[in-house]
Amino acid sequence: MTDDLPDNTLRDPALTGHALIQSYLKTLDSSPGVYRMLDAQARVLYVGKARNLRARVSNYARPSGHSGRIERMIRETASMMFLTTQTETEALLLEQNLIKQLKPRYNVLLRDDKSFPNILVTTGHDYPQIKKHRGAKKEKGAYYGPFASAGAVNRTLSQLQKVFLLRNCPDSQFETRTRPCLQYQIKRCSGPCVGKISPADYAESVKDARRFLSGRSTEIQESLAAQMAEASEAMEFERAAALRDRIRALTQVQTAQGINPRTVTEADIVALHLEGGQACVQVFFIRAGQNWGNRDFYPRVGAEIEAPEVLEAFLGQFYDTKEPPKQVILSHPIENTDLMEEALTQKLGRKVEILVPQRGEKAELIASAARNARESLGRKMSESAAQTKLLKGLAEAFNLDTPPQRVEVYDNSHIQGAHAVGGMIVAGPDGFMKNQYRKFNIKGEDLTPGDDFGMMKEVLTRRFKRLLKEDPDRGKGLWPDLLLIDGGAGQVSAVLEIMQEFGVEDIPMVGVAKGVDRDHGKEEFHRPGQRPFALRMNDPVLYFVQRLRDEAHRFAIGTHRAKRAKTVSATPLDEVPGVGAARKKALLAHFGSAKAVSRANLADLKAVEGISDALAETIYGFFHEKG
Repeated sequence: MTDDLPDNTLRDPALTGHALIQSYLKTLDSSPGVYRMLDAQARVLYVGKARNLRARVSNYARPSGHSGRIERMIRETASMMFLTTQTETEALLLEQNLIKQLKPRYNVLLRDDKSFPNILVTTGHDYPQIKKHRGAKKEKGAYYGPFASAGAVNRTLSQLQKVFLLRNCPDSQFETRTRPCLQYQIKRCSGPCVGKISPADYAESVKDARRFLSGRSTEIQESLAAQMAEASEAMEFERAAALRDRIRALTQVQTAQGINPRTVTEADIVALHLEGGQACVQVFFIRAGQNWGNRDFYPRVGAEIEAPEVLEAFLGQFYDTKEPPKQVILSHPIENTDLMEEALTQKLGRKVEILVPQRGEKAELIASAARNARESLGRKMSESAAQTKLLKGLAEAFNLDTPPQRVEVYDNSHIQGAHAVGGMIVAGPDGFMKNQYRKFNIKGEDLTPGDDFGMMKEVLTRRFKRLLKEDPDRGKGLWPDLLLIDGGAGQVSAVLEIMQEFGVEDIPMVGVAKGVDRDHGKEEFHRPGQRPFALRMNDPVLYFVQRLRDEAHRFAIGTHRAKRAKTVSATPLDEVPGVGAARKKALLAHFGSAKAVSRANLADLKAVEGISDALAETIYGFFHEKG
């Protein structure tokens, strides 16, 4: 539990900086806890933890001895907030939760925090399924992971299917098949759906797959090699060739993994490279003695920040939503190793060890990860420099005061007005900001089908309404510095009306229209109250704008197709109260189609597994009352 510590609301409001922080010391004791530093607008500047709140805060009260970054933070501090905790570990966990929630300007911030995929071997079925899984582990079965990316999982699954011939089809397909599918024909499945393999033999294949995923690959290879030799001696050459292909597939899995450590069975290899006020953290996932991929992260850091602070903040935020391994091997030591070990141990439920190796195989693994981090950051900085140059060129081409830091590009997609959607993509100094993309299902019932002007007005109306609600002071970085609209003078005029209505006409806006021949490279640019103009055919800024517009078009079309596909797969059952996905599946499996369900009598409906008498009456009434 945590307790609020009063922040002395009677404090002199004129105090700021060192003097303000000094005034808090009389209210603090030596308890562990978390402190927040806020500016004059009550925006959180920094969140920190402390073993001893009084001692930690007194460091900021000193008038000298701080780095430039900390000194700036202290000068901007207009108030502080405190939370005490019972233990130092609680303080560490609370600190990282608040950082992720509040995103303070002076903290190290992990910006990419997606979940990682696993391989799941299901249980509770005579013929278990092997598949990729992401998210909460609610389904019964054995989970293996994490893998660094969906690509790493897909490659491993593809090879494992060749080796162990396990099915990847869902139970609903498995139960209704009457002949083998393509996976069986290309020798990636043993055909359990039509009895091509016995439950006992299939169970043995499942056991071997789980042994491989648990790190016992050598045993599997030796077993397959022995079976191949036996088949060859018995002159069963077709079976021997099949076993040979399975051995080759198993070898390909291990070769593709690149690094296969001998002395490390379960660990995350975490290496940091700092350069030019930017950071890259490279993580290698070692599980069951195998390398299950690597991933690079680019936490937000500032100049003058040290490696221990970056790594400690990264670990706290990275493992906040992920299960840690038994070992975390670091390139640099962190300040609070004991606290971090205790926090990760509590999360895993067994001992977690943090190491900074100096020699041996672990040091070699760290060196490899550090090299990857250095090279990845070099590439990113090079790309960022090119992107910065393009944004500067964009400012010059469109007469902007400064290079835009957030460019929003809008496009619509529909077929004769049907399934209409709007798409917004965002680009900035680091390239496309895909976590900021937004889709808009066009809802206007009074719109004429195919009315592009009306659709664009609806999208922008909803966008600016939300911005004014969520960030009225434009202080959170959510507002665009430039709008690019797919269209000419008509679209620009329609959008300008919306912007004037909301009082945000100060945001620069450009319409991008294809020229008279509607050719790539002959685009015309429209700005409110100005004559259309074009850029030189070989101008890099023109290519940049084309890339932005093409990305917006791709995103809008993809969203439209997804909406159309969902509508196509919809059935009248979706409208029946009490019929969700599982019951819909059961009804379709039993009757074969929604039309057959609508014609079924009450007794047949009650016979469907999972359909209660009351629900059967609801379904029957739904279709028959409608006539």
